[in-house]
Amino acid sequence: MGLLDDRVAVITGAGRGIGRACALTFVREGAKVVINDLDEEPLAEAKAACEALRPGSAATHKGSVADRSTTDELMKFAVQQFGKLDVLVNNAGVTRDRMSHLMSDEQWDLVIAVNLTGTFNCIRSAAPYLRDVAKAELERDGQPRYHRKIVNFFSTAAIRGNPGQINYTAAKMGNVGITRTVAQEWARFWVNVNAVAPGFTNTRLTAAKGKGDELGIPEEQRQSMLTRIPMARFGEPEDIANAVLFFASPLSDYVTGQTINVSGGLQIP
Repeated sequence: MGLLDDRVAVITGAGRGIGRACALTFVREGAKVVINDLDEEPLAEAKAACEALRPGSAATHKGSVADRSTTDELMKFAVQQFGKLDVLVNNAGVTRDRMSHLMSDEQWDLVIAVNLTGTFNCIRSAAPYLRDVAKAELERDGQPRYHRKIVNFFSTAAIRGNPGQINYTAAKMGNVGITRTVAQEWARFWVNVNAVAPGFTNTRLTAAKGKGDELGIPEEQRQSMLTRIPMARFGEPEDIANAVLFFASPLSDYVTGQTINVSGGLQIP
């Protein structure tokens, strides 16, 4: 038996990195997953990896969470494919780094649209399949059948502040407010809403940044961060996926509105 047997999950931004690790972890634990991403190739690769573990366990949906029509379609697609929706993981995220006084409107708007508005869009689009279904069960049977889950993402960079990332840190701390608010609004329907803050994790967003690269972090900054991590290593996507699994599983049925850092012991003010 797995922790997520008979569960259906939507995972955004799951073609690569942490999202893909979440999809594979969920499939290993018995779930069926809908993998959302913007790019065809990583979508296909992530689906193939899930199907190699368990045939019939994955479907893909292409589109941006910044677009409400896309998130409406995504949640409807999950139910059409697998019959229901039990878990929503709001992992999709982008960075466009620049010092505050130099940041363009386009850089600000994109990061806010994906990282913050995207989380809101997905929750609102999922409401008919999470909140409303549970409400109907409550009214009919006196309680929902089981706990449904939402897992959001914020960041240790947002907690401490990070030069060059005013857009990213604003969006990620906004997700903490979303988490705590929806957790209170939907608790009576047994929809648990929690959030994970990855520390410095090895993904394409944190890879060593070369000259002219849009994504990544300068190597000097990477090494400086490493000296602050007591476990003396960067996180791996699987480290974060394990924390997401806890929040998505019955192990956390009495936990809602909470945030957890997965950062190797990094001390944050």
